[in-house]
Amino acid sequence: MTTNNKENMSTQNLAIDDTEDRSAITNPEPALAAAAQAGQSDASISPNEEENKKSISTMTGHVKDAAQFGRVAVIYGGSSNERSVSLDSGAAVLQALQNQGVDATHFDPKHQDITELRDYDRVFNVLHGRGGEDGLLQGVLQWFDIPQTGSGVLASALGMDKVRTKQLWQGCGLSTAPFSLLTADTDWQQVVNMLGLPLIIKPVHEGSSIGMTKVNHLDELPAAYATAVQCGDAVMAERWITGREFTIVIIDDEAYPVIRLEPADITNFYDFEAKYNRNDTSYYIPCGLSAADEKHLQELSLAAFRAVDAKGWGRIDAMQDEAGNFWLLEINTVPGMTSHSLVPMAAKARGMDFDTLCWHILSQTV
Repeated sequence: MTTNNKENMSTQNLAIDDTEDRSAITNPEPALAAAAQAGQSDASISPNEEENKKSISTMTGHVKDAAQFGRVAVIYGGSSNERSVSLDSGAAVLQALQNQGVDATHFDPKHQDITELRDYDRVFNVLHGRGGEDGLLQGVLQWFDIPQTGSGVLASALGMDKVRTKQLWQGCGLSTAPFSLLTADTDWQQVVNMLGLPLIIKPVHEGSSIGMTKVNHLDELPAAYATAVQCGDAVMAERWITGREFTIVIIDDEAYPVIRLEPADITNFYDFEAKYNRNDTSYYIPCGLSAADEKHLQELSLAAFRAVDAKGWGRIDAMQDEAGNFWLLEINTVPGMTSHSLVPMAAKARGMDFDTLCWHILSQTV
């Protein structure tokens, strides 16, 4: 069992590892390649496989010529705490687009004047964290009238604020893990009385699990708060959900095959190290849910995505507790695109390689 992170597709799920336990992956890089092989060799895959391939061709087919994109700025880097991840993601996207003849150039707002974007025809945004994922860049591009990948100002600003996202979901009747805002004057005992133990302490405006701490005992709360508040004034405590952890990739208002995540240390959470630096996290496609439960989780995630007004592509993180209930955790409107990232993994299970995925996301701007 793991704990807090971040249309029925079950017949389209692919086992993307050919070891004895066909569903477990401990290193995502070879898993991506294995998915392609599984898609060619597994005769038990959905009888609609050929139709799926055709639908992918149709999705990417409305832009036939790279020249239609014009001059493209792939924005990555920036000055947020997620700069290192953004550099990796952006470099991969840039290479994928250039491989296909797109006139794409790296643009790093840490080192370049943002007004230089006026020289480009469109933007592929891979700027994780503050400045690129919170509505600021989206507002600039909207002001400049430059087409951009992903969500607009509203969804980006909401999605970067974990508390307001959860408040919105609650207002829409969507299940999300109970939480409480924290300050230096918070009565820690009252928080424990309300949410129980363990807890997960999170900065409200950070991604990639930066500044997060699992708290098992009351006396650990002040130190966890001190760690989180270094990332910004807004800090939250969230009830620790014991159970299975899932992520749901959404592209073009379609939920892709659900991925189950399992850190090597199953008592911990899917933290920064597990996401980007370790090779011992396991990923499962098929995710192990029944067809009905996977469909329900996909529908819940789509409702959560739409409630925030997210567009184009993104990712929802969720938990299933030991009673079988699903709990939304958060939304990511500019997901990672590194070798450890989940969007390429889900796309591969859907039959789409990384280059095609990047082309398709960019084509949403045309």
